[in-house]
Amino acid sequence: MLAQTPQLQKRKLMLRWFVALSSLPLLGIVAAFGIVPQQEIISPARQVVVETITLPLDEAPPTTQGLKSLFWRTEYVQRGDTIDSLLQRMNVNDAAASQYLHSAPAAALIRRLPVGKAVQIETHTDGSLVVLRYTDSSGNQTVIERDATGFTARNLPAQLEQRLLVRSGEIDSSLFAAMDAAGLPDSIANQLAELLGGSIDLYRDLRKGDQFNVVYEMNYSNGEPTRAGRIQAAEFINQGVSHRIVYFEGNGQRGGYFTPEGRSMHRTFLRSPLEYSRVSSKFSLSRFHPVLAKWRTHKGVDYAAPTGTKIRATADGIVAFAGKQGGYGNMIKIQHASGYTTLYGHLSRFAPNLHRGSRVSQGDIIGHVGMTGLASGPHLHYEFMVHGQPRDPMRVVLPDASPIPPDQKSDFLTATRGLTEQLAIFPQFVKLDQ
Repeated sequence: MLAQTPQLQKRKLMLRWFVALSSLPLLGIVAAFGIVPQQEIISPARQVVVETITLPLDEAPPTTQGLKSLFWRTEYVQRGDTIDSLLQRMNVNDAAASQYLHSAPAAALIRRLPVGKAVQIETHTDGSLVVLRYTDSSGNQTVIERDATGFTARNLPAQLEQRLLVRSGEIDSSLFAAMDAAGLPDSIANQLAELLGGSIDLYRDLRKGDQFNVVYEMNYSNGEPTRAGRIQAAEFINQGVSHRIVYFEGNGQRGGYFTPEGRSMHRTFLRSPLEYSRVSSKFSLSRFHPVLAKWRTHKGVDYAAPTGTKIRATADGIVAFAGKQGGYGNMIKIQHASGYTTLYGHLSRFAPNLHRGSRVSQGDIIGHVGMTGLASGPHLHYEFMVHGQPRDPMRVVLPDASPIPPDQKSDFLTATRGLTEQLAIFPQFVKLDQ
């Protein structure tokens, strides 16, 4: 065994003292655990105590008796409806309300409501009437309410507003069929056809797959649509070519339709004198006449339409002739500016007070379709002449109106930018709006 040096022995002694001192806290902890009484670390046994509690009986338990829920319903007047049948359909079981609606002068209007008018009611669950309201033809609202003594009626002015609606469609068979399928009101469909007719031949140029997008005004009264207003913007995509129009009303000037660049869409002549019609015979230098049974020049276009259909003047002018003339039957000839003349034949009757020298404006009703003169059926014979020479009304280039004046061009672009941008995004949701 090797002898230990004094230095080594000194280090071992110091190590023993360090271990001894380090052990003292641990020994204290062990001692502490050793002297804690045992009963302090054992939880006492739990006990369950059951007691009977007597509830007071002097208050009756709550019930739902006397509590009534309220319900709103909307019904539309049907053909043959009476006050009683309407109330029955709306689950109203209220003799007092029925008697009031039958006899009260304030409720007289509801007894004459036309078919399709909406009636709104509020009732309790037992069928007793709380509130009834409806709107008259002027948009004013009548409100009939139950109070402590019976019923009272009051009239509220119409809450009018105007909204912009959008519709899109695709041509499958005809333009008017597509507009009807898209849900366009008749007045908007007519406006669109008239606007397009100045640049597109609606009888020959349409193709299956052509599309249209329309932004138009709709007037509302008390939240219900009443009548359509004016087209604000429209686009027609014909054979892949886009035709866009926007409405603009300059300061102190009559509004009109223009291309997004400011070129006027207004034509000094309408393309057709009828709103609804079909072409039964076109302009031709050699046509077999159905009555005369021989070939002859057909200097105009025949539009087949029911007797009585309204005929419009296609441009401003002065009536040069109104009366009977040979095979034309009842005929009107209008002289327009710059050497243009239009002729309307086979009329059943003329517009009241129309005579030679009468001044007419574009769109004025001048007469009605008939079959007077040499005609095999009701139709309008329409001729278009330039300096006395007949031209095909469906092909002649119609003169344009003036474009946006240069001093209004900036205002025009600012006012119509939103509508133009709206038309630009239409192709993204044409199918979604169907």
